[in-house]
Amino acid sequence: MAVNAKKNSIVFEKRKELDYRTNESYKSLRTNIQFCGSDVRVLALTSCTPNEGKSSVCFNLALSFAQDGKKVIMIDADLRKSVLVGRYKVGAVDGGLSHYLSGQKELSEVVMSSDIENFDIIFSGPFAPNPAELVGSERMKEMLKTLREQYDYVIIDTPPMGSVVDAAVISQLTDGVVLVIENNAISYRFAQTVKKQLEQVDCKLLGAVLNKVPMGKKGYYGRYYGKYYGKYYGEYYGTYGQEDGDDEQE
Repeated sequence: MAVNAKKNSIVFEKRKELDYRTNESYKSLRTNIQFCGSDVRVLALTSCTPNEGKSSVCFNLALSFAQDGKKVIMIDADLRKSVLVGRYKVGAVDGGLSHYLSGQKELSEVVMSSDIENFDIIFSGPFAPNPAELVGSERMKEMLKTLREQYDYVIIDTPPMGSVVDAAVISQLTDGVVLVIENNAISYRFAQTVKKQLEQVDCKLLGAVLNKVPMGKKGYYGRYYGKYYGKYYGEYYGTYGQEDGDDEQE
């Protein structure tokens, strides 16, 4: 079944341009995923808890693939508490994932083309009373099979793994999962618990993204090692390696 997104078009009116350093970070993430193998093309992104920045990472990763000339579709599979429509001010959306999975609309009616070349999207649609059942349905499997044939990458934004089972259900249908972890917000034990949950459903964990890291002039690791070694060697070699100060930003 061919999917024609051209008849359903939206504009991301509130999309912010990324600064150079952030853009390079997403390029690195994109490259790391590509090195996971050519068969890793359907990806899920999840987190431990809400508000770790998972949806932003998912959107910008999809954007990075599109800017690299890959045909990509992002699926907002958070049928409980989606934020994408409001965050990017796309206006009214007639059909979404919950419409398709419940049989109210066909796939071609919910796939939207965007003002970004190579970037299509499926929004979540209205709240569904049975989200776990919907994302684990045969229609979900059929949809991913169809999209795999027509896109280079399918990137799925799922609910937090530590909150509901939806992400675990979806993960079983993908080639791998990326775990987004907010810096200084999630304990090691909690992250390990989520990792074990993914392993229990035989899902391949591709890696983790440390998000919301304060960045100084020399970057995160530059700040740490610059201070440590600058102080240590400064006793012997003057001020070599020391920093003038640190400006932090989100």
